[in-house]
Amino acid sequence: MERGLMILLVAVLMVYLSPGVKGTSHLSFSNDTVNVTRLGCGNTKLCVSTPDDCDPAGNKSCLFAAVVANNTMAPNGTELAFELRGDSAGYVALGLTVNASEGTTMLFICAQNSSDNESFFFRTMDRNNSNNELTPTETRVKGITGMVNGSVIKCEFIVPKVNASNTRSSHDTTFSILLGTGNVTGNAIGPFNTSLNSGPLNLADPASNVPTSAPPTSAPNSSGAVQPHAVLLLLSVLTLSVLLRA
Repeated sequence: MERGLMILLVAVLMVYLSPGVKGTSHLSFSNDTVNVTRLGCGNTKLCVSTPDDCDPAGNKSCLFAAVVANNTMAPNGTELAFELRGDSAGYVALGLTVNASEGTTMLFICAQNSSDNESFFFRTMDRNNSNNELTPTETRVKGITGMVNGSVIKCEFIVPKVNASNTRSSHDTTFSILLGTGNVTGNAIGPFNTSLNSGPLNLADPASNVPTSAPPTSAPNSSGAVQPHAVLLLLSVLTLSVLLRA
């Protein structure tokens, strides 16, 4: 059994997150683990990480996140299910933003209490993309599970009705994903330090950030290849032969 394992199980959570207050008081303990893996990346879920070879199931220090889009519909937006894993003595966080240089970022924070380094808690904040200021915000989140094991923090959560568009008649799942860490002092959340900015990705497409290979092309004068001028020459010889026999 892993030391410091704590699970936060919440069916549906609507919290107002104010400074110095835990995201929720609904804590329960479990022997289950939060299962964050690369299984399904690029196929059933969109994955981002830093470094690129991050294995969330391994022991190497890294940041990893995955997202699955469910129940996409207008005008209510899309339900997004997230996995997050990182190393921090304070918190790891995932942000969603339409423009990382202006406006705001929806920040989802999975943290450990600095007083005992074992208790897990969850918060949501708005990040001002211009000055990195964090503001408590009310965000509907459900299905939260979290685990702390030393400096490793893992969590899963679901955010319903997400829409990158201001037009309620359409749904847009194109966001930049930000991954980063920060400090926790008491229960106060410190500044968010960005480690990864994915750039715009369609979160509903698991292969949105998977490079595509260009189709192979034949090299000129390659062995066994019949060139167009050779075909024309052959046709000319055959035509001349028919005319001479006529």
